[in-house]
Amino acid sequence: MTDTTNSPGADGGDALVTAFNAVGADYIFCSSGSEWAPVWESLARRHRDGLPCPQYLDLTHETVAVGMATGYGLIERRPQGVLLHAAPGLLQGSMAVHGALLAGVPMVVSSSESTTYGDGPGQDPGGQWYRNLSIVGGPHQIAQPFTKWSNEAASVHTLPTMVTRAAELAWRAPAGPAYLNVPLEILLEEWDGREAKPIVKPGSTHSSPEEVDPVAQLIREASNPVIVTETAGREAGGFEALVAFAEAWNIPVVEPDSAVCGNFPRTHPLHAGSDIGPWMDEADLILLVNCRAPFYPPSRRPSKATIVVIDEVPQRPHVVYQVLFADRYLEGNVANTLRQLAKRAKDLDEAAVAVRRAAQEQRHADEQAAIAAAEAKAAQAEGVDPVLVAATLRKLLDGQDAIVVDETITHSRVVKRHVQTADPDSYFYVQGGLGQGIAVALGVKLAARERPVVLTIGDGAFTYNPVIQSYDASNAYELPLLIVVFNNRVYKSMNLNHRRFYPEGAAADTGEWLGTDLHRLPRLAAFAEPFGMHTETVDAPEALAPALERALKAVAEGTTAVVDVLVTR
Repeated sequence: MTDTTNSPGADGGDALVTAFNAVGADYIFCSSGSEWAPVWESLARRHRDGLPCPQYLDLTHETVAVGMATGYGLIERRPQGVLLHAAPGLLQGSMAVHGALLAGVPMVVSSSESTTYGDGPGQDPGGQWYRNLSIVGGPHQIAQPFTKWSNEAASVHTLPTMVTRAAELAWRAPAGPAYLNVPLEILLEEWDGREAKPIVKPGSTHSSPEEVDPVAQLIREASNPVIVTETAGREAGGFEALVAFAEAWNIPVVEPDSAVCGNFPRTHPLHAGSDIGPWMDEADLILLVNCRAPFYPPSRRPSKATIVVIDEVPQRPHVVYQVLFADRYLEGNVANTLRQLAKRAKDLDEAAVAVRRAAQEQRHADEQAAIAAAEAKAAQAEGVDPVLVAATLRKLLDGQDAIVVDETITHSRVVKRHVQTADPDSYFYVQGGLGQGIAVALGVKLAARERPVVLTIGDGAFTYNPVIQSYDASNAYELPLLIVVFNNRVYKSMNLNHRRFYPEGAAADTGEWLGTDLHRLPRLAAFAEPFGMHTETVDAPEALAPALERALKAVAEGTTAVVDVLVTR
């Protein structure tokens, strides 16, 4: 720590703000709580005096605060600050914090408690802490299961370094949220001005040549290798490195249904779709690249393939049950490992490469033909088929460098297959539970203001979102989105499970399908009208493209647009 001259009245609020400066946070995403008055005072002082500080976003729901930090982190890949209110605010935001953990997004999340309950010296923290807000063991205890690291700042003098330590832990692989409980008494305590040293980007670890060379030889000897990936594209440079690796060795790439970001161009001839099934008996080498859960059920083991796991942290500590069947691990920075393997693509058996190239070309042609056939069928259908919605979006977004954030469930395969994103950081699936999609898309837009951002979302997922608070943030911080609702008026995934588990049950006999009907909801686009947003409701195929065109025009002009599409299934 460095001794500095402190300004009069500096307290724990100043210590926290200077710590976020040291972290390099661009933003503090805050869902307001009464404990943050010292932070607000510090920010007001800094704004008045022209001193550096992160930009403060005043958000009205915990899911919006955490979700926006998640979306921003998906693009920027650096820790930001998130402030929630006490234990209740942490609990309210916990699903989104868990989503950030699954998404591998670094952030420092803080909330507070009281340690004196009004019986200590100094300013009165207020009776609400004694009566309502405290939780046994402190909020850091409840944050532990859904964060990388969870602790309490017990002194104002250690607070800055506790924050920077939390950020450093959050940033390192596997990246994810760290939590720090900062008691209100610490925030109000006088601070001596000792600031934490600014943190720097983590160093990278690499697999050694002695580890990479044998894997290169395995690839060289394989007649039918395949790459399977879930999140290679989430790593900096991972998307480009995977393309170069696959092309150098001429290996097909499967993005299974568990893939949660764009990892490989879906239009690329080496893209082998989303079904790992055909490879389970055919592949003699499976390369799992950032693939935490490749096989389902987990005991479903490939019949003859050698399995190489390429992942910086293959054994994810937050995954409760994980089965990889690994024969070899290449650990360390994934993009670097892929580049090292690409350089070793020499002395190939050209005859064997030609055979698998021809097989993949046929697979790719068959898939493209199947996509075209599905889209032709959808175009002729009565009503608006979900395939038509995704295909229309693809055509309208072509050449616009758009980013698609997806919070659909039953339509997620349709979105991936027919929107066909092909660029780095162009597709993200919302993880950890429904109700975060609008906030995550807003955070993505915050990090990529120059790019169109489209949220595809089901009607069920839409109703889980804090819609009013999300629309408020969109307007307040000038973050226009295109929100496309795939509205089938039902919780389809729940209904499908009921039908699957009880195909001849009482519900099938009587038609009483509980827990699924959403017909009673009002027009979903209408919720955006009080915010002055562009709204459309579409129930006919011929109206779809014009409505989406008008909506995209509104977004380009700076207004969020909501298109509620009444789909047939």
